[in-house]
Amino acid sequence: MEDKDPNLNASVEKVSVERRATQRFAIEQEVLYKVLDHRAAVPESGTGKTLDISSRGVNFETTQPLRSGKRVEVSINWPAQLEGGCPLKFVAVGRVVRTGEKHAAMHIEQHEFRTRRTKELPAVDLEKPAPARVPYY
Repeated sequence: MEDKDPNLNASVEKVSVERRATQRFAIEQEVLYKVLDHRAAVPESGTGKTLDISSRGVNFETTQPLRSGKRVEVSINWPAQLEGGCPLKFVAVGRVVRTGEKHAAMHIEQHEFRTRRTKELPAVDLEKPAPARVPYY
């Protein structure tokens, strides 16, 4: 059967299809991350902001490029609070699946919510020696 309208096929729009199994949420929160590499003398770590989060992954800004395949732990200040106003943080461990110069995406392998401090601890002067301890007998 022939098309009656000659302009029908003249302009075909490409339609992008979302292939992800879970919805992503544009949550922008502070993130602390560290690469879990037992062989590293000083583990890579840094801070940034989340770009989006889903039930299976986190996309976040980094201070340096991370290598794909590395295990990483992220700690994110969670926007919701427990009843009574107790702040939470979301801690997840997983593998880096995509990376760029200033961002990385990780697949979540395990996660948990933890309570977080509301006040900062006092700064410790590392140059000043700790007071002598008196032994107890």
